[in-house]
Amino acid sequence: MLFNSYIFIFVFLPITLVVSHLISKTKKINLLISWMIIASLFFYGWWNIYYLWLVIFSAIFNYSVASCLIKINKKYKNLLLIFGIAVNLGLLSYFKYYNFFLENIAFFFENQIFLETIILPLGISFFTFQQIAFLVDVYKGIKKNYKFLPYFLFVTFFPQLIAGPIVYHNQLIPQFLQKEIFGIKSKNLAIGFAIFTLGLFKKVILADNASLYVNLIFGAAETNFTISFLDAWSGALFYTFQLYFDFSGYSDMAVGLARMFGIIIPINFYSPYKSTSIIEFWRRWHITLSNFLKNYLYFPLGGGRLGTNRKMINIMITMILGGLWHGAGWLFLLWGAMHGLFIVINHTWNIYFNLKLWVFFKWFITMLAVVFAWVPFRCESVEGLINMWSGMIGLNGFLIHESYLNFFEKQNFIKYLFEFINFEIANDNLIIDFSGIILICLLLSITLFMPNTSQFMSRFTNYNFKFKSDLFRNHTKILFWKPNLLWSLLIVFLFCIAVLNLFGVSEFLYYQF
Repeated sequence: MLFNSYIFIFVFLPITLVVSHLISKTKKINLLISWMIIASLFFYGWWNIYYLWLVIFSAIFNYSVASCLIKINKKYKNLLLIFGIAVNLGLLSYFKYYNFFLENIAFFFENQIFLETIILPLGISFFTFQQIAFLVDVYKGIKKNYKFLPYFLFVTFFPQLIAGPIVYHNQLIPQFLQKEIFGIKSKNLAIGFAIFTLGLFKKVILADNASLYVNLIFGAAETNFTISFLDAWSGALFYTFQLYFDFSGYSDMAVGLARMFGIIIPINFYSPYKSTSIIEFWRRWHITLSNFLKNYLYFPLGGGRLGTNRKMINIMITMILGGLWHGAGWLFLLWGAMHGLFIVINHTWNIYFNLKLWVFFKWFITMLAVVFAWVPFRCESVEGLINMWSGMIGLNGFLIHESYLNFFEKQNFIKYLFEFINFEIANDNLIIDFSGIILICLLLSITLFMPNTSQFMSRFTNYNFKFKSDLFRNHTKILFWKPNLLWSLLIVFLFCIAVLNLFGVSEFLYYQF
């Protein structure tokens, strides 16, 4: 079931809210938690009822292992932890990487091999990582003695079940045990609905419209069509914004939904495209995944405690595995390796040079690296990647849609510039016209100059991070939400626009990860 669907917005969500509110009046916590588990399992089973066993088994197995870790002799705790993590990674590897490994083995030995049709279970990467973190924390003694029902809800809680954010047990389970939780309160409902609406608007209006250009250009890149300079950069930029508004939109909707039930879950984004370094970018982009990789992979590898060279190696390992987490493919590995290399270069620069550079220049270099690296993240083949990158560095020639010349008809300098670069006039359906460039500028302006959701809701949330190097960080307080008639009407207006544009099935990009 999609957050951006009529069945979810107008049937599932209202019923779940009303029933949970009625049960909350009885003060029976276990009954309330049981209802939320049933609703969450129904939500997950709507996609594919045959995979319900997987999330149920995962919760039962990990809770059982955790219970044994508490009671077992210290002598065997290491083995039990390794066993628990191995089973989790084994399930994840089978569903996500089995065919990938077989394909590469067959290619290496030049053999043909039969590949099974394996459907990737939704959310398996997220609920697997959450439970691995749970097992590690139990092993370290960072855990209270949770009962099974609250733990089961922690695993299956529908707002964050499919695509995160990655939530830790100590962030959710204590909230589930509060007697006043899940009841409808006007404050929580207003705040949650506002955040949910912003996410819905990002997804339906911004991300889905950008996807039209993305599919056109990247689809052509996978064929024999040569992608020229402007088309390549337009496609890369459109995907840059599609991915951000799609995933941050989902994350906002998850935060908003949880808040409607009185539950606070962490945010995943904090204006990553305002970053002035690649290190800062990863503190702002997919925050919960970055924190997980840092705490449960980078630090156990040794972090930066074993010297500079080992630190750089650990960064590369962490980012390459982070790329592999996103998908079973060499292009995902390439994307992870690129970001690992960017971070290593960033750290090296800070250690040996640490020169003060113009803020805009630092932002521009960071954005350039991020956009260039998004291309392998989106391409389906090496051929498509080469086609796109060749276009972006000018090897495929320079074409310009005639609408550019019409717009700059009286701008002689621009016309001379086009002639100097040797742009050729084209009027092909694929060539991005001037309206496409206007849309890119609009999306860029929104990401740079508008407050993000956390800032927008900062009067009523604790999500307001602070970055000293934040580009364009000063926003007038008139843009910050408050519960009055004017803002209520604006939120309802945005909600109506988004709902009226819910055409067909538009899945979130991170469902595939």
